[in-house]
Amino acid sequence: MDSDEDTFDNDNVDSGNVSSGDDDFAMEVDISSSRERQTEPEEYHYEVLTTDQIVQDMVDSISDVNGVVNLPRTITRILLNHFKWDKEKLMEKYFDGNEDKFFQDAHVVNPFNKPNTISVPKVTKSTTDEICEICFSRNPSGMMTGLECGHRFCKQCWGEYLTTKIMEEGVGQSISCAAHGCDILVDDVTVTKLVPDAKVRVKYQHLITNSFVECNRLLRWCPSADCTYAIKVSYVDARPVVCKCGHTFCFDCGENWHDPVQCRLLKKWLKKCDDDSETSNWIAANTKECPKCNVTIEKDGGCNHMVCKNQNCKHDFCWVCLGSWEPHGSSWYNCNRYDEDEARAARDAQEKLRSSLSRYLHYYNRYMNHMQSLKFENKLYASVKHKMEEMQQHNMSWIEVQFLKKAVDILCQCRQTLMCTYVFAYYLKKNNQSMIFEDNQKDLETATEKLSEYLERDITSENLADIKQKVQDKYRYCEKRRKVLLDHVHEGYEKDWWDYTE
Repeated sequence: MDSDEDTFDNDNVDSGNVSSGDDDFAMEVDISSSRERQTEPEEYHYEVLTTDQIVQDMVDSISDVNGVVNLPRTITRILLNHFKWDKEKLMEKYFDGNEDKFFQDAHVVNPFNKPNTISVPKVTKSTTDEICEICFSRNPSGMMTGLECGHRFCKQCWGEYLTTKIMEEGVGQSISCAAHGCDILVDDVTVTKLVPDAKVRVKYQHLITNSFVECNRLLRWCPSADCTYAIKVSYVDARPVVCKCGHTFCFDCGENWHDPVQCRLLKKWLKKCDDDSETSNWIAANTKECPKCNVTIEKDGGCNHMVCKNQNCKHDFCWVCLGSWEPHGSSWYNCNRYDEDEARAARDAQEKLRSSLSRYLHYYNRYMNHMQSLKFENKLYASVKHKMEEMQQHNMSWIEVQFLKKAVDILCQCRQTLMCTYVFAYYLKKNNQSMIFEDNQKDLETATEKLSEYLERDITSENLADIKQKVQDKYRYCEKRRKVLLDHVHEGYEKDWWDYTE
């Protein structure tokens, strides 16, 4: 089954998605603004690849390795995938000397030391017939095939096995031999020859292409919906990259560009927001445990006399101090005394949980508010386009009305930055520099809200000149304050000003 045949058809391979196109007004603005951010603080070199270019990059990588190790192309691809498409690491391991282990770890039969046939064909009355051990049918030898491991089955069973793996299980790179317990991987040529359905072959090529991008640390699919492009970089860094579809994201983590917060804190924040941990916090802040059996109890009335509803407990206690209810209403009443150690500890623990929840909700609500506002601001592009047309009817040229487009663009940048500043602030410990950061955050937020207000005003011939001047002044100020905030945070990273509560 060995062959140097190239099984990838560049004309037929794509990522399985539909391109979104880039004639949308909002997207057009986003691209130009994001390209400006690409140069901050220094240029980060990357290229946007189409699916055909991705396939060609994969073919080139295989050719580069083949020029040194001289192996069949299909085996080289399996080896490269095993080493996450790190060509240097592959060649380093290849020349280490332990050849058998090298191929064994990659689940490939050593092409320089092929074993004898493992499974001896069952010979029937006709010496040219073999029995397939999957369907147990008798077939001429020409209808039987297998991998270099020696396991042979009829071509129909192979085809059905491969089709199931590809279409139902979504497996491409890691399809192993159909024999039980054999981990030798199926090569591309075998799949191409044994799968009759063109749709299945195309799906297989999609899976191989996807795996190439996902395994390669220097490549990343654009996370935007329906986008078929991938980004290729020369080195991995937490920097913004801009796809041809207009989407800007962090290459390192794949999330929307999140300056000034670092990837690890953003990841932690998103997990915290999605997790059930905050539900637990609410339970902890709004309920108490029975001091005897530890059952969780929520107060649903005004009376502080609580009776545990656990049938095996029925303990009477005070909701306020968590002490036994028996002394309440007698001369031994001590609930009002704050210096009672046990009650004070219980109240302090409850207050701490409530304070923690309140702090989280403070930052979460502001984070979500800017996220929602950003979605609404994106709708402004359609509104602004209409306003620009209206202004041109008031004797303004097309160039003169571009300030509105620029203003919405900067507004969206500021919303995105402010959203991420609340993630940064949530984990930030208080110090002198954090106070400066919060002042910068306040200034930017105030200016951003004012700019948003200006852009939502109705434009008439009477206020046209006034609106234009105010919008221009305000978006320039927002742009300046955003830069001041980001520069301060970046300086803090360089000088180790920031401490975190993790």
